Amino acid sequence: MDTQDPEIEEVSLIRKAKQGDELAFTRLVHKYEDMVYRFSLTVCRDNAKAEEAYHDTFVNVFKKLKQFDGKSKFSTWLYRIVANNCLMKRRRRKIDIASVPLETPEGFMEDPLRDASGQVIQTVPSWKDTPLDGLMNEELKNVLDEAIGKLPADYRAVFLLRDIEAQSAEETAKILKLSVPAVKSRLHRARAFLREQLHGYMKA
Repeated sequence: MDTQDPEIEEVSLIRKAKQGDELAFTRLVHKYEDMVYRFSLTVCRDNAKAEEAYHDTFVNVFKKLKQFDGKSKFSTWLYRIVANNCLMKRRRRKIDIASVPLETPEGFMEDPLRDASGQVIQTVPSWKDTPLDGLMNEELKNVLDEAIGKLPADYRAVFLLRDIEAQSAEETAKILKLSVPAVKSRLHRARAFLREQLHGYMKA
């Protein structure tokens, strides 16, 4: 029975693929294709663009695999390629036509929500206190998905990597080529915006 450690197996696949082993490359694609497409779709917010980003990613991997030096995780390298394909081209692809503008939109304010009388509206005190899995019914999932779609792509990518893909702040910074403080700031503001969008569905 093959009990090879998955990390060791992955290193072996990468080494063989670098040497031109097509089967090894195919196995790498199969291992990560779901992750790449899911992330492409949630960032691009469009099936056609996600398909394009998916194919572009593995074309890039095929062309640049020899440049992968193993200093970061292979998944981190993949996320970075997907982010480049989905985010760096967004202006000419007009991915963010319907997104909230970056200039301190409503919901990105540091102050808490207040009602008409000025009283603070308690929403979710901390995003981590309300895990996404198991919390949401279908309606809430749809509302959250719509709210995520309103985030600017740069903020959306940070939120998705941290709260959906469970990447660390350090890994997210590497993927998006940001500083860790910038990741934390964008995540804080993205969560604040999403809490406002969902405050009618999520009670403290």
